[in-house]
Order: sequence, then C-alpha cells, then structure tokens
Amino acid sequence: MKVRWLVNENFPAPSVAVMRASGHDVLSIAESHSGDNDIEVLALARKEGRWLVTFDQDYGELLFARHYAPPPAVILLRVPSYRPEEPAGWLEHLLREPNGLSGKFTVFTGTTVRSRPLLH
Repeated sequence: MKVRWLVNENFPAPSVAVMRASGHDVLSIAESHSGDNDIEVLALARKEGRWLVTFDQDYGELLFARHYAPPPAVILLRVPSYRPEEPAGWLEHLLREPNGLSGKFTVFTGTTVRSRPLLH
C-alpha cells in the first residue's frame, strides 16, 4: 500500500526531506498551507486521501468529541524529545504494524503504539 502523507506544521523539515528521499508522497502544511487551522488541515487530509501525521493532541478532540469527519488515518506522535530526522523513521516503523493503521487513530510514544478505529 502506497501511503500519501500530510504532515502537520509541527513535523520537522529534516524528516520531510528524509521521507521524500525514500520515495514517499509527503505534503507538508508548513510548506504549502502554513497558518491553516486544525479543521482546515483535517479537511485537506480527507479531501486528498492523505494520512495525517501530527504532534498536536487537539485532533483527538476534533475527531472523537466534536465528530469531525476523519481522513483515512491519523498518527499522533507523542515523543517529548527527538532529533529532527527521527520522525521519518518512526513512520517507516509504523507502516510495519501488523494490524495496519488505515482507518485508525494511532498514538506513537516512541516505545508504544496504541490505535483505535476512526468513526466515519
């Protein structure tokens, strides 16, 4: 499965570069939609069929408490400290998850992975 990524404004540029060099289709909010609010970012991910990657915990509330329509997948990275190129490797690792990530809200802490189905 070829994933099309949408990385939020807080995703480090060095990781975007690593992912693109590895052949991934990555749209960076920081590069092309800087200043979009979270609802606009969700809508863009949904419209373009992209998996949203973010460090912003607000997306859980938008999707589960406020019931905004989800994109194909959301990955919340909750790692407190890291080198700027590390998130690219985390996403490569997560793509190997045995139960898959499509249709899920996944939280990655650096050591654990938790997923729950997105409500459509």
